Parts: sequence; C-alpha cells; structure tokens
Amino acid sequence: MSTLLSTLITGLSLGAIYSLMAIALILVWRSTRVVNFAQAGQAVFSTYIGLEIHRMTGSYWLAILLSIIVGGVLGGLIDLALVRPLLRRAGSGPEAAVAPVIATLGLLAVLQGVVGMFWGGELIKFPSAFSTAGLSIGGGKIPFSAFDLFTVGASLAVMLAFSFIFQRTGLGLSMRAAAFSPEVAQLAGVRTGRVRTIGWSFAGAAGGLAGVLITPTTFLAPNSLDLLLVFGFTAAVVGGLESMIGGALGGLALGFGLAFVLQYAGSSYTFMTAFVVLLAVLLLRPQGLIGKRGGRRV
Repeated sequence: MSTLLSTLITGLSLGAIYSLMAIALILVWRSTRVVNFAQAGQAVFSTYIGLEIHRMTGSYWLAILLSIIVGGVLGGLIDLALVRPLLRRAGSGPEAAVAPVIATLGLLAVLQGVVGMFWGGELIKFPSAFSTAGLSIGGGKIPFSAFDLFTVGASLAVMLAFSFIFQRTGLGLSMRAAAFSPEVAQLAGVRTGRVRTIGWSFAGAAGGLAGVLITPTTFLAPNSLDLLLVFGFTAAVVGGLESMIGGALGGLALGFGLAFVLQYAGSSYTFMTAFVVLLAVLLLRPQGLIGKRGGRRV
C-alpha cells in the first residue's frame, strides 16, 4: 500500500508540470494552429535567466517571477518576429501549415545553442525555496516534499487563472473567436494579431514556470527540458489539442501512468511508454479524451 501511495503522489507532482507544458502548447495551437516545438528552448532560456537573477539577488521569488515574465515576453516576440511574418508569406497554401512548425524546430536549436554559449553545458541544480526532501507523516516518510506541494499548488493556480480568463473575460472570448474563425472575428472588431500574440505570451509564461518547477528536482542544461516537451505534447494530444482542461487532465493521466512505469518497470521504459501512448491515442481517438470530432465550439 505504501508503494502504491508513493507512486500516486509522484504521479501527481509530475502530472502537474506536464499539464503546464501541455497548456502552453495548446495555447499556441488554438491561436495559430502551430505546434510550437521551440517551447522547450523558450522554457530553458527563461529558466537560465531566473537562475542568473537568483545568483545576483539571492531571491527565489524574484527569480521565478522574472522567469515567467521573460518567458511571456519571449513568446510574444517569437510570434511578432517569426511566426506572423511566416504565416503572411506562406498564404493559404500547404506550406502555411508546414513552415511555422519547421521554423519552431530551428528556433529550438538556436535557443539551446545560445544557452550553451552563455552558460555552458554542465548540469546545474536550480534552487528551491522549499525542501525537496519527503514529508514525514506518522513516523515514516513519503516521497512528496514541500516543494512538490508548491508545484501542485502553483500549477493548479495557473490552470484556474487561464480557465477564468478564457471563459469569463472579454480577452478570452476574443482569443477563442480569433482561433475559431479569424476572418469573422476581424469583422466583429477583434484585433486578431494582437490576441494571438497574447496567446503566445501566455504560453511562454506557462512554459517558463514549468521549467522553474521541474529543474529543482532534476537538473538544468541546454537540452534538459526536451523530455518535458515530449511529455507535454503527449499530454496535450491525450487530452485534446482543442481543450485546456483536456490538456490538464492529459498531463495528470500521463504523470500517473509514467509514475507507475517508473516504479514497476524502470526509468528506461518511460520515454518509450510516452510514445506508445501517443501513437495509441492518435490511432484510436485522435481528437483526444475529451475532444469532439468536427467543428470547434467558441
């Protein structure tokens, strides 16, 4: 029973971070129909900036705040300087769907190269304001630390904030309308370019937070968040690329699943398991667990 409980607790902590990355990918997909493979590079760059802020000030909270801000600014700049010009040049042909995806793959390599030039390739531990040691309960220890509790709480807060923005505010309505039908949204007075850039900024901020939350329990290196991108993308597909709630649920489901694989089969099978799950969902239910076939609902 203790092993099962430990596995579930580990899955909850992992799933919360995967959900954040899944939401970041879904935000970009819903606004521009682009799978942003550069999200891992954006997150790692933002996390290194946070690390530098911590080294200069000693403040963890300032470091995490600046990581989120830098992630948001970087996401907006990528849309303005790269994605929007590419979409304009590509027009409505088949290259319109392919060019931005290839560009984000190239941007991932560029961001990781820039990080390697400035910070090197050695493995670094990101600091934490809370203990990463397991909590003591009833004379025993469980593999759930105060930092894990903070991770789950912060992830939940971000998910609730995004849900409120998209469902209860004029900005959220504009973003959903621009994603569903840009031409109709423009006729209704929505500045679609601006709201799409805001979507990219939200996604960059969520990715920056995910990077800061996962690195204290793993390590930080130029390509250390590539696996997080894979798991986040898998979670987004499992839940449904059209739904942030689906992405959150997909992240939790993947977190629990990989925790069981890690506990009972070993770490060498986790990467393979994620791809098996991804292929199974694409074959059996490509719209995701809670997605719907056909048109989207604004």
